[in-house]
Amino acid sequence: MTTNNTDVTTGSPRVGWAAANARRLARQGLIAPTGGGPAAVAGAMVGAHAQVLSAAELSVALRLDGGETRESVRTALWTDGSLVKTFGPRGTVHLLPSADLPLWTGALSALPTGRSAMPDGVRMSEGQTDQVVAAIADALADDDLTVDELTEAIVARTGPWAGDRVMDAFQTKWPRWRQMTHTAAHRGALCFGPNRGRKVTYTNPHRLLPGFTPLAGPEALAGLVERYLYAYGPATPQNFAKWLAMPANWAKELFGSLAAEGRTEPVDFEGEVAWVKAGDTDFAAEPAARGVRLLPYFDAFTIASQPRTRLFAGAAYERALGGGQAGNFPVLLIDGAVAGVWHQRRSGKWLDVTVEPLGTLTAARRGELEEQVERTGEILQGTPRLTVGTVSVGAHA
Repeated sequence: MTTNNTDVTTGSPRVGWAAANARRLARQGLIAPTGGGPAAVAGAMVGAHAQVLSAAELSVALRLDGGETRESVRTALWTDGSLVKTFGPRGTVHLLPSADLPLWTGALSALPTGRSAMPDGVRMSEGQTDQVVAAIADALADDDLTVDELTEAIVARTGPWAGDRVMDAFQTKWPRWRQMTHTAAHRGALCFGPNRGRKVTYTNPHRLLPGFTPLAGPEALAGLVERYLYAYGPATPQNFAKWLAMPANWAKELFGSLAAEGRTEPVDFEGEVAWVKAGDTDFAAEPAARGVRLLPYFDAFTIASQPRTRLFAGAAYERALGGGQAGNFPVLLIDGAVAGVWHQRRSGKWLDVTVEPLGTLTAARRGELEEQVERTGEILQGTPRLTVGTVSVGAHA
């Protein structure tokens, strides 16, 4: 059954928060598992944030059928190559379906670029950027390289200026070229390779995907908007801009052009004009977003869902957001809303899980929470021990 309420003023379908949130949860695999394996899950999430790789492994695996563990994600990433680890939205590390890399690189390389925040003497010119990206692509064409090895290869191809240690980073100095690591990834010249011991390596995505070519920018951006709206719609241009860390006016122009082409359509979302993919206006009349979930750091659902004042309602807005930024705390979801925070600490085989609810748990909810903790232990391959109490660990940096 679907709703067909229409706003008499705008003529657009009317969508409430409960219906939108329930549909997002369902499409995210947070009501029932997502079929198709880790790559399909990462695609449904429109990328899994992987700055903390263990959190990404948990994000993806918890959306798979029971019995799947983080090893399923690692196999998809490092063995069968259906996932790729690279720099995605906001220049942050993500797991993306390898098959979607042409769309992602086409879209991300077409985003507007403002003036670099790097100071004079550190900032690279457009010409230097092009040289570095070309050097990276060439250096990684035949081998995986560590940062130090890649630095040597870039300097050999461009000159010593690219290796000057002028970038402030974690109480040390990085070589100049590293300010363009994410740019090289967005242009399809670089992605992560398997770790070599404790060292990160980079590789050229052409080695993983023979014949790989980024899509043309306009078509790639249109495709990215459609995927975003399918997963997180209804959404406004401002929501999309925030998700990508791009200017709102640019997003408004992009949404306007896609509406003119008939690729998106407006709805009345809680009294505000928002957008969905064209034809995607069915929402459940009686949305079911029941149950308990534990979502890790930087889970895509908590980062991309808007408005945050509805997802993080009441006390959750203060407790579960790090300075207004989603993802900095693992969260407890109850019936589709953030209802607490949690933390896990590994000690040998033991996985100590502390959950801090923002209200009283009923016996039924406590039972569901225990099931979620068991599932978390299964995914992370540890023996879980649950404590319901205060989480003393602060927000992730």
